[in-house]
Amino acid sequence: MTLTDSSTRIRSGEELNANQIDPYLKAHVPGLSGQPVISQFPGGASNLTYLIEYPGVELVLRRPPFGHKAKSAHDMGREFRILNQLKDAFPYCPKAYAHCTDTQVIGSEFYVMERVKGIILRSDLPGELALTAADTQTLCKSFIDKLVELHRVDYNACGLGDLGKPEGYVQRQISGWSDRYEKALTADAPLWEEVKAWLNDKMPTDHPTPALVHNDYRFDNVILDPNNPMQIIGVLDWELTTLGDPLMDLGNTLAYWIEADDPAPVQLMRRQPSNAPGMLTRRQFVDYYAERSGIEIENYDFYYTYGLFRLAGIVQQIYYRYYHGQTQDKRFAPFVHMNALLEQMSLKVIRQSSL
Repeated sequence: MTLTDSSTRIRSGEELNANQIDPYLKAHVPGLSGQPVISQFPGGASNLTYLIEYPGVELVLRRPPFGHKAKSAHDMGREFRILNQLKDAFPYCPKAYAHCTDTQVIGSEFYVMERVKGIILRSDLPGELALTAADTQTLCKSFIDKLVELHRVDYNACGLGDLGKPEGYVQRQISGWSDRYEKALTADAPLWEEVKAWLNDKMPTDHPTPALVHNDYRFDNVILDPNNPMQIIGVLDWELTTLGDPLMDLGNTLAYWIEADDPAPVQLMRRQPSNAPGMLTRRQFVDYYAERSGIEIENYDFYYTYGLFRLAGIVQQIYYRYYHGQTQDKRFAPFVHMNALLEQMSLKVIRQSSL
């Protein structure tokens, strides 16, 4: 069994036409010959990701999902630009080769990048890695260190100073996700009224030092070195990256961080091995981030609750497409139940908070 992340058969309705894409790739990526073999990476619930294999060359293609798309989401050109301009300052970005704006090629915009071959962790640590608790803690701290490293990047020096507007970022995120949630609401989804009111009431000012915000930093978006699984060699999924408050980015990551002591219903939602022996708890995660970044974090409850609400918004946007028949992917059928659980988790944080 290989631990390297593998592609599989393309899901029905998400096929790519090799005859259409082959001429484009050969015109824009040097060194390609023969005919491409196309498969799909099964992970992810937003942009679709494919493996395109030529003799001696492996490429990864990213395109938006089919069906309803949130305004300003799935911007292929933005992600392509970030990869190219950030790579020197943050060397964990894959090299991007080409961005295609001609929707006649595959029916949408897309971009193509190098494949960084390595291990991507899903729900549980593979037994074959044989990581001790001490190894796992090293990996966990390395994961946090990369987030701190990203937040320290001089985005102006990378030419990314126009990527977003840091001023008013916290307020825009709360109002923006409230609006996006409302637009994606279905008849069976929770309303989140109490949580939205609390977030508006407890909203802090923006952190004085803005940063590049990844907005989807979690274990299944990092690539581990197959020869040293405690070392991260790649970071993926830059579609939501902008400029803003680094602590809001921390909150996004905490929302995915399900620890070993969380109750059974929450464990069912876990998509990364954050519960493994040696992994830090959320509180320890925050303390280590604060130590490494030099940022004092006084209102951890706010950022965590924001992260849970934002995650619910993402989940609901995806469920909206399933609910209205815009995707047949059965993975999305229970997302409304995940949304309801996220609301209950948020309410628990609020009721125990000292804010």
